[in-house]
Amino acid sequence: MTLAQTPPMGWNSWNMFGAGVSAAIIRQTADAFVASGLQDAGYKYIVIDDHWHGGRDGNGRLFPDPQKFPEGMKALADYVHAQGLKFGIYSDAGPQTCGGRPASQDFEEIDAQTFAEWGIDYLKYDWCHAEDTRANAEYRYRRMAEALKATGRAVVFSICEWGHHRPWLWGANVGGNLWRTTGDIADSWRDVYVNGGVLHGIESIGFEQQRGLAPYAGPGHWNDPDMLVVGLRGSSREIAGAGCTDTEYRTHFSLWCLLAAPLMIGCDVTNMDLVTQDILTNRELIAVNQDVLGWQGYRVARHGFTEAWKKVLDGGDVAVALFNRGDKRQAARVHWSDLEIGGAWQARDLWAHRDLGPLREEFSAEVPAHGCVVLRLSLVD
Repeated sequence: MTLAQTPPMGWNSWNMFGAGVSAAIIRQTADAFVASGLQDAGYKYIVIDDHWHGGRDGNGRLFPDPQKFPEGMKALADYVHAQGLKFGIYSDAGPQTCGGRPASQDFEEIDAQTFAEWGIDYLKYDWCHAEDTRANAEYRYRRMAEALKATGRAVVFSICEWGHHRPWLWGANVGGNLWRTTGDIADSWRDVYVNGGVLHGIESIGFEQQRGLAPYAGPGHWNDPDMLVVGLRGSSREIAGAGCTDTEYRTHFSLWCLLAAPLMIGCDVTNMDLVTQDILTNRELIAVNQDVLGWQGYRVARHGFTEAWKKVLDGGDVAVALFNRGDKRQAARVHWSDLEIGGAWQARDLWAHRDLGPLREEFSAEVPAHGCVVLRLSLVD
């Protein structure tokens, strides 16, 4: 069985809770997935990030922090599974995690077996403290992928080396199902400069840093431009950024859907506002993201600050987005020649949830600053 036939959808603890993650938070998140409609919309992975670790026992086996996870990981996985969801965990390819906890370098086999016995369905595998060469990255990620496979348990394997060694070129070959293409995202439209470094915003990561990567995505192997920041609103404990407007969050979600990116929520889903819930559960856009053809969308035209993007869908439909990267409302357009199509197409506005009627030759719209319009086009017989 090939895993991740469509981009994984779920939630990760890091952006909101960081080192404060606990069993109680995971249980509450699983409950909220069911109650809020996230599960019904397609989200299924609940992933614990760094700082869950207690240490290693006398046999070299990892165990969780007994204060944060008093019942252990197996009981927590069972709870998540009982909600009809899947359970994920975090480790690192170096000797320590990014937070200084025990990691899996040279413990790949015993850790994979431990994770399998706990009932893990997803492993995010980081790259802190590892020898930072491509050869070592390929070796370390392959070794963990093979260790996971040897357990006989189906575990989605998420490579997180931040695009350092162009993992889109080798990630699938070593057993990865998805790979980060960039450094960490900021909860910001534009880049954020912190302590002499930079965290890239939605605009930089989404529009610029994914260029040229579409050929490497497809069923079972996806480019990962990092987690969603929708709904964080500047409240993250771990990533920079003062938050985005509702319009910017909609554009962020739309772009990730066209990119066939994994949709991993980072906000507190137990306390979502209605706008955040509406964005994250837009089923028409999720259908574009989860389309079984697995094409990654790409830019087909640019006019000043406006861009037109295209994603080919199964059955012949085409998803089209008009984005306005400028700071003022302006007109955007796309011509059928840009999309390499012809004739009449029925158009569906995926944010307004309404049909626009048959269109011919081109489409144009007024798009707000940092906003978008997303259509699904179906050929008229």
